Amino acid sequence: MARRGAAGGAGDRKQRADRRTDRKAARGSGRPEGNVTEPVDGGLAELVPDRERRRAWTLTIDGAPQSHVDLDDPTYLSFEYQRRIGHIIDLAAPPGQPLHVVHLGGGAFTLARYIAATRPRSTQQIVEVDAALVQLVRRELPLDPHARIRVRATDARAGLGKIQDGWADLVIADVFSGARTPAHLTSTEFLAEVRRVLKPGGTYAANLADGPPLAHLRGQIATAATVFPELALAADPTVFRGRRFGNAVLLASDVAPKAAELTRRVATDPHPGRVEHGRALADFTGGAAAVHDADARPSPAPPPSAFD
Repeated sequence: MARRGAAGGAGDRKQRADRRTDRKAARGSGRPEGNVTEPVDGGLAELVPDRERRRAWTLTIDGAPQSHVDLDDPTYLSFEYQRRIGHIIDLAAPPGQPLHVVHLGGGAFTLARYIAATRPRSTQQIVEVDAALVQLVRRELPLDPHARIRVRATDARAGLGKIQDGWADLVIADVFSGARTPAHLTSTEFLAEVRRVLKPGGTYAANLADGPPLAHLRGQIATAATVFPELALAADPTVFRGRRFGNAVLLASDVAPKAAELTRRVATDPHPGRVEHGRALADFTGGAAAVHDADARPSPAPPPSAFD
């Protein structure tokens, strides 16, 4: 059986080519465009134009928001969790200093674009398992051809295993399949691979999602604590209190984070958040057990109301 949206003949191919030409012309003129919808390996992808920003788009897969990107201003980070990872990127090294970065999970390449804009000459590797999604984003939201960004269409853990020891200043994990983080990316064994790839003093940043009773989030903190001596967690206060499902950004390193500056930046975001570290974060973890490959599970599925 042909996959939904598969080519049906020369006429269909010509119509799709004409639509792509129209979209490219619209992007160049700055006029609003309609949604771009296309099946990818992970479901039905949709690029939705941002009516308030001239060339900005939100990527969703099966209705779940994945990324927002502004082609005119790649330093603009719309999503709350991406803004918080942006703070971690900014604090990872002096302003403008190039970094070696690994992105596990690509989405619309939002954070890779941000780093290329704020830290020119950075060298970045994106590992994204969904090859069809990579093709869609490259076609509709092309990367700056001068940016040093390489994209590998493979599993995040497999791709991580091919990166040399001590190569990266920063590893960013933002991997979801069906709105859930795959089980094999939640374990101590996975994080040991992350640490192998990081330079001494390097930083790991992960987008985690959970809701009450926060068992997954607490388990991920306990897991990271077995591999990295220094941790911090940024999230909305209502997520910390277990009142709603949401995102939390974990920072892990072998050196102490710039917690005071990170706290200040997160607190002054458009949607203010809170940062926990040290004893307060250990108390939040509450004796949760570390996760190993043998007992790893995907992150919990978001409730139907999560994306309302």
